[in-house]
Amino acid sequence: MNQNNTPPNGQKAEKVYFVSDFHLGVPNAAASLEREKKFVRFLNTIQYDATRLYILGDLFDFWFEYKTVVPKGYVRVLGKLAELADGGLPVYFFTGNHDLWMFGYFEQELGIPVYHRPIVTQIEGKTFMIGHGDGLGPNDKGYKILKKYLFTNRLCQRLLGALHPDWGIGLASFFSKRSRIATGTADEHFLGEEGEWLIAYTKRKLQTQPIDFFVFGHRHLPLKVPIYNSLYINSGDWIKYNSYALYQHQQIELKYFTPA
Repeated sequence: MNQNNTPPNGQKAEKVYFVSDFHLGVPNAAASLEREKKFVRFLNTIQYDATRLYILGDLFDFWFEYKTVVPKGYVRVLGKLAELADGGLPVYFFTGNHDLWMFGYFEQELGIPVYHRPIVTQIEGKTFMIGHGDGLGPNDKGYKILKKYLFTNRLCQRLLGALHPDWGIGLASFFSKRSRIATGTADEHFLGEEGEWLIAYTKRKLQTQPIDFFVFGHRHLPLKVPIYNSLYINSGDWIKYNSYALYQHQQIELKYFTPA
């Protein structure tokens, strides 16, 4: 255990990691496997000093849980997450817009709680809002309609679940791989405070609730933006940046993982 993270009173200081947007499964098996192995190496480096790990969605480019079937692959990262949880590290998973069809596998098999909406929580007396970030803020009305009436619709989920997994997962994966992330056309430029929907969301939220840190994924661009007396952090992605956010000593910073 890393003793440098233990203050004089003997209580381990918080060292909290936030990661998101790995999109395992695209653009092809070889690239996905390389990204998965890199993430496992990262988890190996933090497992002895981390006090919490938040995975902020889109770990997979597509995920759907049938009653007795889950998508093939990803055994390295699933095994490592199970090892961390079994070892006592609190791991929290937030569904993204690509892996929102989670119905209990992570909780039952890995011992990892899954959240389908952002949460507000306290860490060392600081107030955090944590989530993936999809569907928040103004605009993107088309996606919000699809999410409400298609993606999270119980009937639609049952219809997909009624298909043979080879057909259901194959069909959904086909459309997933046509996304901007899979084709490499995601917007990688900061759009300014007026153009960033999550920043607009944080400003509106701060009018009704004091929050010290907003930590989201989804955007695929590492961002750290002061908003009034608060701070908006986007953890970026592991397709291009290998980025993550680290909270310690009541400060939060963006970091970048470079494998040895």
